Amino acid sequence: MEQQQRPDDKPLSAWLTQELDGFRFHDARLARRFCELAAQLWDNLGQSIPLACQDWANTKAAYRFFSNDHVSEGAILDGHFHSTKERFAATNGSVLVLHDTTTFTFQRDDPQPVGITHKTYGGKDEHGRHQARAMCGILMHSSLTVTPEGLPLGLAAVKFWSRQKFKGCTALKRHVNPTRVPIEAKESIRWLDNLRRSTALLHAPERCIHIGDRESDIYELFCLAHQLGTHFLVRTCVDRLAGDGDHTIADEMEEVRVKGKHRVEVRDRRGNVSTAVVELRFKRVHVLPPIGKQAQYPKLTLTVVHARERGKPKGRDPIDWKLLTDLPVTTRTEAIEKLRWYALRWKIETFHKILKSGCKVEQSKLRTAERLVNLIAVYCILAWRIFWMTMMQRAADAATASVAFTATEMALLDRLVRHAPEKGQPAGSLSPYLLKLACLGGYLARSRDPPPGNIVMWRGLVRLTDIELGFMVAIEVMGN
Repeated sequence: MEQQQRPDDKPLSAWLTQELDGFRFHDARLARRFCELAAQLWDNLGQSIPLACQDWANTKAAYRFFSNDHVSEGAILDGHFHSTKERFAATNGSVLVLHDTTTFTFQRDDPQPVGITHKTYGGKDEHGRHQARAMCGILMHSSLTVTPEGLPLGLAAVKFWSRQKFKGCTALKRHVNPTRVPIEAKESIRWLDNLRRSTALLHAPERCIHIGDRESDIYELFCLAHQLGTHFLVRTCVDRLAGDGDHTIADEMEEVRVKGKHRVEVRDRRGNVSTAVVELRFKRVHVLPPIGKQAQYPKLTLTVVHARERGKPKGRDPIDWKLLTDLPVTTRTEAIEKLRWYALRWKIETFHKILKSGCKVEQSKLRTAERLVNLIAVYCILAWRIFWMTMMQRAADAATASVAFTATEMALLDRLVRHAPEKGQPAGSLSPYLLKLACLGGYLARSRDPPPGNIVMWRGLVRLTDIELGFMVAIEVMGN
């Protein structure tokens, strides 16, 4: 894609050009508007569409873009998916694909154009009865690709949906056994859809380890991963039948002796850090499908990894992780590796937090689900970039600053933040400039401070954008 120009004749950032490359809009005017709009939202991260667009003409064009029938989340994210595939191909070894679902909630007088996520009870009527009201919103199931070191490579699949009517699933479970309902009739099908799409995108199923929380403990997902030739690691919540069907997984694990211990750092409810010691048990187990589906799905041989903390620690719940994977685990080292992989699952929750707190998606006033989905898709690209910059500061010492900053931005950071580079770092490396950006966002950079997080990064980005705008105006008015 040739270098796109902004309305103010400022070229798009190199990274944004790459992430938008490969877009598949049928109209070239939509493609140009997409590039302009993405750049405007990046320069005004977390601000409303009118503030980002600055004038009525651009604001109106943005609204028309989001409501255009030819614009979809697939077209918006196509270039980013392609870039994710390229970054994945440039790595070696195993890569983690983190799956999770989040809900975007919006305040609307009429929830129907957006959709309903759940019911809530608040306040009382004149008779003293609690009033129920439907919360409108959009659900998003995303699949984020990260390296074992925690560097986010990008999204591999995203699925959006909303409910036109609250289903009352809890009441339905009293009358219908959920295990006998076909997976195609459940919202859980989203786990299988994203597994297929992410595996097809990356073209190397044997390198992918798909990781999910207890909601992903779905037997159909295990079978699909086996069919696709890929791997999974999920936290189990179902005590499934094992062996010949006369006992369960829990029964077998009770007979397994402790095969090692591992120290992990944990935080209590007040944020205090402490060290916990967990006992490790692992065993290869023959797992049976649910009784109502044994004619449809085969028996699988899986590995159970159980990490359990003895006693009752003060201020928090004891650690009790029961993980299920198709990968072999024969040593304590391999068991610890699987625990560390699963611990990285929180990174997709951090990605969702950036969307909500940094990009402030839930403050949007767009009126329909279709428009909101298109907006969220654009912000997915921007949120990934913030997350990537945060993790690059910790993981990539050899990268040069030019992969994230322009020459003007580096000159401004050098002028604004007098922070000496660490010994041994070459001139122009990325890490010092990311640290300066964090300092611009309020990071103190004391010797015992943890690495900067996403909040100070997006604050620094917003400040740097404003400063750069003032700098360019000063040059235009005053000259060099």
